[in-house]
Amino acid sequence: MRTNYCGAINTRYLDQTVTLYGWVHRRRDHGGVIFIDLRDREGLVQIVCDPDNENTFHTAERIRNEYVLKITGKVRPRPEGTVNLVLVSGEIEVLVKSIEILNPSLTPPFLMDDDNLSESIRLEHRYLDLRRPVMQANLRLRHRVAMAVRIFLDQQGFIDVETPILTKSTPEGARDYLVPSRVNEGHFFALPQSPQLFKQLLMVSGFDRYYQISRCFRDEDLRADRQPEFTQIDIETSFLTEDEIMALMEEMIRHLFSTIQNVDLPNPFPRLTHAEAMHNYGSDKPDLRIPLVLTELTDVMKEVPFKVFREAAEKPNGRVAALRIPKGGELSRKEIDDFTSFVAIYGAKGLAYIKINSIEKGIEGLQSPILKFLPEKTIKTILTRTEAEDGDLIFFGADNAKIVNDALGALRVKIGHEQGHAESGWKPLWVIGFPMFERDEEENRWQALHHPFTSPADGHEDLLETDPGKALSKAYDMVLNGSEIGGGSVRIHRQEIQSKVFRALNIADEEAQEKFGFLLNALQYGAPPHGGIAFGLDRIITLMAGVDSIRDVIAFPKTQRAQCLLTHAPNSVDEKQLRELHIRLRKTEISKD
Repeated sequence: MRTNYCGAINTRYLDQTVTLYGWVHRRRDHGGVIFIDLRDREGLVQIVCDPDNENTFHTAERIRNEYVLKITGKVRPRPEGTVNLVLVSGEIEVLVKSIEILNPSLTPPFLMDDDNLSESIRLEHRYLDLRRPVMQANLRLRHRVAMAVRIFLDQQGFIDVETPILTKSTPEGARDYLVPSRVNEGHFFALPQSPQLFKQLLMVSGFDRYYQISRCFRDEDLRADRQPEFTQIDIETSFLTEDEIMALMEEMIRHLFSTIQNVDLPNPFPRLTHAEAMHNYGSDKPDLRIPLVLTELTDVMKEVPFKVFREAAEKPNGRVAALRIPKGGELSRKEIDDFTSFVAIYGAKGLAYIKINSIEKGIEGLQSPILKFLPEKTIKTILTRTEAEDGDLIFFGADNAKIVNDALGALRVKIGHEQGHAESGWKPLWVIGFPMFERDEEENRWQALHHPFTSPADGHEDLLETDPGKALSKAYDMVLNGSEIGGGSVRIHRQEIQSKVFRALNIADEEAQEKFGFLLNALQYGAPPHGGIAFGLDRIITLMAGVDSIRDVIAFPKTQRAQCLLTHAPNSVDEKQLRELHIRLRKTEISKD
């Protein structure tokens, strides 16, 4: 039997006989002595095969990378000058007594310590990619975080309850993944986008404190921080106020970072209203490591000759804002052009700028193609509000508020990190005071900004019927270093308020009963005040691991086309399966042109 893990052997085991199992990381033949770096999940240990032991030496000669071995040998000190203090086992080596090849291996498509790999090769051979020490470390980190969450919530009286995976389609958020029912012809289950309604029903059922590390599914366009299936830490509790829920969740995140990262996060976390976040940072998930802020200029641009600024300022939902870049005057024309192309991704039609060469020289000390269109008084206001200094550069955004916020908010983050303005460390915050609704201009109706079960803020219930656009909610998002890691709210626990929200969303009573009747009925049976939050476990691990993609902390992720390169899913199914599910595929006609 195995006596030790390879990477856990150190000088405490000197002169002991150990039995190890693992994979060959490297084999080195040094003129008569063969060295093998044997690897398992705990790390590496150096194995020495002496030619005096002919049986083991001949076996060692046949060994190649990634062979699976069983080795028994004696632990001894490494020779002077060969110590590797980077490894736990770096002061010792194992002199082989016996060696057994448990399974050979084909030559792998890449070395396990190669960091310069294409993602497609990694995902196609994920079982090999997961052998790499960096990926082993990421998944072990994920395990430790999940365990720390469970321990914390258990100590706080939360109960782990599983909720259904096959559930009802309620298309009010992202697209559902649908599952056809074989025994109910023409009907479909949906995979849950979250356990939201079930955890509310658990509060009605009196469980008081619930949690679940749950799998969720959303059929949406993917990017680096999204997957079609993902994991969230789902939490709900009764009889706590908005502030009490936030304080408890802060404590959990501080506990995680203290336990796992040995980092002390601030207590309490700073808070910004949604309006403040959008006004200052152009984002509802601002990265506070970047000190750059937006400057409001809409009010001073309503009468300027420059048509681009004036028309944006005159729009009911328009905005003109500036972003001052300290020492940005050093940017080249090409860099400015690149930033202009970047903001175009977010709908911006251009990126006006002013370079500050010398404040003392007034307009003569400025450089910009737009100066001739701006009155001197307006220019002075811009310089005063932005607190511009010599050597700075000011970028401008002018359009409807969403485009300006999206473009300048993203530009702020890009420049902040690329030009060295971002601070190190961890900057958490809460964003609160979200609007209840946002306007869907295409469908000409209101949509829930979070979800339709979010409670309106105190005193805003009447606005649900009179002026929904002004209604604020009891929602709160936790943001860390520019990434939303958790979002939640106090829920609606009274049936009449829930019905008002549905009507504000243009969901008729009959439709609401069809989609959410089980919830509306439950709320009439003594539903307690309740609220909760869901944390993106994948995103938290991504931040802790310091990697760029969420795919690097998930064992078997999908690509940005929602495909698994390892198993080649999704795949076609045979006609018999389709008939059993009462499904006929539409055949796309191929053009003869």
